[in-house]
Amino acid sequence: MADLVPRHLFSLATGALRTFPVIVIQGARQVGKSTFAGALVSSSPHCRFNLDDRETRTAAREDPRAIAEAMPEGTVIIDEIQRDLDLTLAIKSSVDTNRRPGRFILTGSSDLLRLTGNPDSLAGRAVTIDLRGFSQGEIGGNTDDFAAQVVAGFDPSAVKSEWTRDRYIAALATGGYPEAQTLSSRMRNLWLDSYVDRILSRNLGDVSRGLSADRLGSVLRLVAANQGGELIQTRLATSLGMPKASIAAYLAALKTLYLTTDLPPWGANLTAREVSRHKVSVADSALAMRLIRLDPTPLSGPTAVNKPVLGGLLEAFVASELNKQAGWSEQPYSLYHFRDSDGIEVDIVLEYDNGDAVLIEVKASSTYGSDQTAGIRALAKRLGKRFRAGIVLGMSSQGHALGDRIIGLPISTLWQPFKS
Repeated sequence: MADLVPRHLFSLATGALRTFPVIVIQGARQVGKSTFAGALVSSSPHCRFNLDDRETRTAAREDPRAIAEAMPEGTVIIDEIQRDLDLTLAIKSSVDTNRRPGRFILTGSSDLLRLTGNPDSLAGRAVTIDLRGFSQGEIGGNTDDFAAQVVAGFDPSAVKSEWTRDRYIAALATGGYPEAQTLSSRMRNLWLDSYVDRILSRNLGDVSRGLSADRLGSVLRLVAANQGGELIQTRLATSLGMPKASIAAYLAALKTLYLTTDLPPWGANLTAREVSRHKVSVADSALAMRLIRLDPTPLSGPTAVNKPVLGGLLEAFVASELNKQAGWSEQPYSLYHFRDSDGIEVDIVLEYDNGDAVLIEVKASSTYGSDQTAGIRALAKRLGKRFRAGIVLGMSSQGHALGDRIIGLPISTLWQPFKS
């Protein structure tokens, strides 16, 4: 399926390849980086080296310049560059001699700029593209750009959705890994278990040699149990019987491996009482559910249980979809959350580059109520002219106007284009 699903970042990456000597494609294991890199050069001269292969790593260490100069007139693809970071020095030297665009595509399953052993950042020579799992738009064949649609404007009462509660839960349970899309639930669980085991046991060494794989797994499971929630390191340390000082290193390792993402607190100088805690979530919803052994069945149907758990999963899922769309959106933006000591909270703050903000609440409900907009209304007053819209995303089948520039929309409008 990975070969059949067009990636929305393809146009950006193609332009970058034509402009810069090095592009770095980073992301978690098994999100399709190698397939993506191959597609970029499918019709042009190229060669490929995979550093997961021991013989290739040996050759790279013995003669790194030969790897760097392997394709003078084409593109050299080096997969899993984090396995031999010293190779970046040879790449730097080669680029300084010849800055022709499209010379190198480097893929990595770790954030190279966060790796302390990296001898060179390739600053000024390389640009980075973060490739994540499939977005719902990519899966459905739609160009999903919610931020641009909000700017364009629309009638919320005209927005309708065929997505049901069960369909949302199925999307959560499937996640975005290309390999998991067509698997049965049983085979997907087996794949996810093996995926985590192999990353923690085999790939942790790429990030740090001083961390315990078992403890890293424990931290990851606790993060999964708190999807959509603020991360309190003291509470996490107490639960695991670890010093608080150690927790930061494990959280950093998970982020470097692209297993988790974080939503920083929004500090817009609106109040001196903002609470500065990040929301940290497992990056893929299916992986999060599997880590806490959450079967989707209890979340479905009229007698569904675990509604607070579903709410957290949906919030993290929405943030993840918006995070993916930020890579190709026609309206550049950043994502945050907001909470202050007075109890005012907004799940997601989408801030455009011009300073305007869209305030988003995510609810595991098929109805809209005034209580769902309290945080939006309070923060909107502080924003003044910067407040563009407040949106409650839920599992309703249609949109509704809820107040001045405040609307309710089905979650599926994130990835299903609607007419203005």
